[in-house]
Amino acid sequence: MTTNPLLDFSDLPRFAAIKPEHITPALDVLLANARAAIDKVIAAGGDDWDSVAEPLSDATEQISRAWGVVGHLNGVMGNTEGLRDAYNAEIPRISAFFTELGQNLDLYARFKAVAANPAFANASAARKKIIDNDLRDFRLSGAELPEADKQRFAELSSRLAELSNQFSQHVMDATDSFALYIDDVAELAGIPEDTLAMYAALAEADGQSGKYKLGLQFPLLFPVLQYADNRALREKLYEANAKRASEFGPAEQDNGPLIREKLKLAAEEAQLLGFANYAELSLYTKMAESPQQVIDFLRDLARRAKPYAEQDRAELEAFARDELGLDTLQAWDITYAAEKLRVARYAFSEHEVKQYFPEPKVLAGLFSVVHKLYGISVEQKDAETWHEDVRYYQIFKDGALLGGFYLDLYARDGKRPGAWMDDVRGRRLKNGQVQTPVAYLVCNFTRPLADKPAYFSHDEVTTLFHEFGHGLHHLLTRVDELGVSGISGVEWDAVELPSQFMENFCWEWDVLQGMTAHSESGEPLPRVLYDKMLAAKNFQSGMQTVRQLEFSLFDMLLYTDAKPESVDWLALLETVRDEVAVNRPPAYNRFPNSFSHIFGGGYAAGYYSYKWAEVLSADAYAAFEEAGGANPEVGRQFWDEILAVGGSRPALESFRAFRGRDPQIDALLRHSGMSEVAGS
Repeated sequence: MTTNPLLDFSDLPRFAAIKPEHITPALDVLLANARAAIDKVIAAGGDDWDSVAEPLSDATEQISRAWGVVGHLNGVMGNTEGLRDAYNAEIPRISAFFTELGQNLDLYARFKAVAANPAFANASAARKKIIDNDLRDFRLSGAELPEADKQRFAELSSRLAELSNQFSQHVMDATDSFALYIDDVAELAGIPEDTLAMYAALAEADGQSGKYKLGLQFPLLFPVLQYADNRALREKLYEANAKRASEFGPAEQDNGPLIREKLKLAAEEAQLLGFANYAELSLYTKMAESPQQVIDFLRDLARRAKPYAEQDRAELEAFARDELGLDTLQAWDITYAAEKLRVARYAFSEHEVKQYFPEPKVLAGLFSVVHKLYGISVEQKDAETWHEDVRYYQIFKDGALLGGFYLDLYARDGKRPGAWMDDVRGRRLKNGQVQTPVAYLVCNFTRPLADKPAYFSHDEVTTLFHEFGHGLHHLLTRVDELGVSGISGVEWDAVELPSQFMENFCWEWDVLQGMTAHSESGEPLPRVLYDKMLAAKNFQSGMQTVRQLEFSLFDMLLYTDAKPESVDWLALLETVRDEVAVNRPPAYNRFPNSFSHIFGGGYAAGYYSYKWAEVLSADAYAAFEEAGGANPEVGRQFWDEILAVGGSRPALESFRAFRGRDPQIDALLRHSGMSEVAGS
């Protein structure tokens, strides 16, 4: 079996050996093995964990691990010849298998028998939670539907998986296909020298020596919007980015038809299962109890935040008019004007701060924080990877291996935008041996140039801490059952708690001292600059808050009230903006066409999760504030009650165990500079 690297589960994936032609033969074997295991479980007629849940977990884990590697490679090396076609070809088969599994009434009966077995009352909390989740998931897979509806449900599941994948690929292709080569450096006035050097190196690599290559990948786009004095250039790149994957580009990349089809099929799937709309189905497995509860939460937060956002906008307009000569503040001016206002108000620029965050110091500082919090050490190790940029690390506690993670930090062609964490494998106890968990941590930061390390903006540092928080949630679990260890089984609107929680440490003076060194002097971040950063921490937080609320409300209303066959989602988005927004993009903006979270990822009727979990994370971090910062004793409690338990109990119970009470919104409002209206 190990001649096919996707069938080798002895250790870490053999990335260097994996080729597109391995995918279909590997799935042939794994799907056949899984079906045989299912038949065996049913034939045995057992009613306990060892004869039902355990063998099924073995069979499906191997499929998930192999397919997870393939999906990961498609996301980070999507321009590898043959990979995308091979991946796309197998999506229907994988979807069909898991739908077939979830609709198997004989297997469903075995899980019901386990739950009904009197001896199961003495099972561990983790096993009880897994069986409870499994019974729920059988129902949500259509196990109890009439046969005709089961077939339709299977068709819907398969097509929805295809649509999500196509959506993401269109966004990646539209992003990668844009390039603008600039001959005259004068057109790039205002952009920092190190960014110009990056643009020049990219042009050189494309055979355009002496020119500067601009693009839509975030490290290429954002410096133009933030620093370029050339207003026409800012507008050009803003417009190209705003029109990605829409009717304005190649027809084969237009995500509009995919959005329409996805909305219709998602609504039909929900109705088959007895839900009024897809939002109800989405929330069935989350902390939030109903779409209306979420909508009320978002609108309440908007009511608190919008006055601050309006003040932010008014200040920016006045500054742009009086100091920059911009009579109207357009969408492509906002980031530029905000940076100029930040410099004027707080006497520092983001680029100045960036010079203090070289990658080696940032990583060392991050690892130092988690060592202080949890007593764990992080060590780089040799391992096969999918790209020369990628590194592999392991985490230890008192010499014992807890898990490992891959770190893929830099943007490149063929890699989907954004930052994310995913699992390679989960923790489980099998045959007396612990399988240690492994994770992927992926970002899209600026890469190093020549012999210099990469330098990160403070926002990028925060992103790294965020993703590492997800990683710790997966790697520091103490649960031995695969279905609820690490991030598995955690409610989607609570899964951002450990990640957003970690972001707070990027603002602690003691932490920043250990993770900063100036690009020329080598000196750590000076106190005077730190104080300016802290003063500016909530700079335009009102505008940033209502922007997230705009996306969240649009998502929830789209999947709750909208008629999928006729909804004009651009008009709906404008209605949401009427309610909460202070910045209005131009009419050609096609933001939904690249909103991968809700159309290409797992956040459909779930984007609110970021704000929902931010209440939890801010309140959790307040416990550390009360103890003076990165306190090891509070860290031990956070590990014990949040990270260690994974999905083995409801997230609200875990939060209560840590804080001794229900979550409160006060800390979020205070951290956002909006505490004075906390009681309004």
